[in-house]
Amino acid sequence: MLGQEPALALPGEDAIVAQGTAARAGAGLLLAALLSGGCASVSDVTGVATQQDLLEVRTELARVQKSAQQTKIDAESALAQLEKRQRDKAGEDQRRLEALLERLEGLSTGVTALAGRLDDLNTRTEALGRQLRGATAVPPPLPPTATARPAAPAPTPPPSAPPVEPTPGSRPSTNALQPQDIYQAAYIDFSKGSYPLAIAGFREFLRRYPDHALAGAAQYWIGEAHFSLARGYTNAGQAEKATEALEQAVQEFRKVQANYARSDKAATALYKEALALLDLKQPAVAQARLQYLVDNFPQAEEAPLARERLAALKPAER
Repeated sequence: MLGQEPALALPGEDAIVAQGTAARAGAGLLLAALLSGGCASVSDVTGVATQQDLLEVRTELARVQKSAQQTKIDAESALAQLEKRQRDKAGEDQRRLEALLERLEGLSTGVTALAGRLDDLNTRTEALGRQLRGATAVPPPLPPTATARPAAPAPTPPPSAPPVEPTPGSRPSTNALQPQDIYQAAYIDFSKGSYPLAIAGFREFLRRYPDHALAGAAQYWIGEAHFSLARGYTNAGQAEKATEALEQAVQEFRKVQANYARSDKAATALYKEALALLDLKQPAVAQARLQYLVDNFPQAEEAPLARERLAALKPAER
């Protein structure tokens, strides 16, 4: 077996190898020189640049953090001030609202008080108006004593003497009122004992509404008011005024039968007329009116009373 032959060198190969070797040797020497002499300087330069950049970054970061912190502080302060202003504004709004509500309540109370005063003034004005109207006219008085037939109501007598109470002479300021309102106001005056006002009010009702369903009752209460005045004069020892009031009461009671014979107050007016005639010392006329009541209103509540009066009067005649 033959041994391996050594490779033969190509032409010029030695020169190329020598050049490569020389180049590698030069590079190694250069690197060694750099490592031994200049490499430290490059490293130093590179390290300084990196540290300075880092310092600048850190400085910028610190500045940004400080700015952010200040911004946060400013924002928190602004927010606190805003919240304070909002609280102050809300408190001020609440105080204003409370003040407005208090003022509104005060105004409401004032309006209520004014309404009450207005009603009171209207009542007083109406009362004064009725008094003034009552002073402008005089109603016809009761005639002197005369007999009457039991079967027919007594006619309205001619005037003979001035009465106590006057009639209204002008229209009151009650245009907006209903008939029942005028009637009720007059009745309230009567129930309070303000008989002159009641008389004026009922007369005004009759003047305005002579055909109203309450007209007969209004006429009756006029007579009743005069009858009450007469008793007051009697209790006060004023006999002359009491007589005048009784005469006027008789006349007003007779008007109920004459003008409102179908009224619910017709029988009552007859009975009260008889009582007034008895007070006037006119028993014959009183007996005639009582008999008329019994004959024409036998079912009335006053009929039994009228019979008792008649029974008491007849023995006196004997």
